[in-house]
Amino acid sequence: MLKIRLRRTGARNQPSFRVVVADARAARDGAFVDYLGHYNPRTEPATVVIDEEKALKWLRQGAQPSDAVRQLLTTLGTLERVKGE
Repeated sequence: MLKIRLRRTGARNQPSFRVVVADARAARDGAFVDYLGHYNPRTEPATVVIDEEKALKWLRQGAQPSDAVRQLLTTLGTLERVKGE
């Protein structure tokens, strides 16, 4: 099963994250299928950049977002577009 989840990048104590599509069995920072965008919680306000078309494509194909990514997609309004179809 494919998951849309966060992949940690950045130095120690300075996390930033990439939003990726990965196999559910892969390690957190392991192999991934596609890169969708990035998220930086350290800026004020937090920076969220996600390619909405790619995210919609993967959600339509059955990829399940993690809890953190679900919150990000809800904030951007992407999940409402999928539910509205």
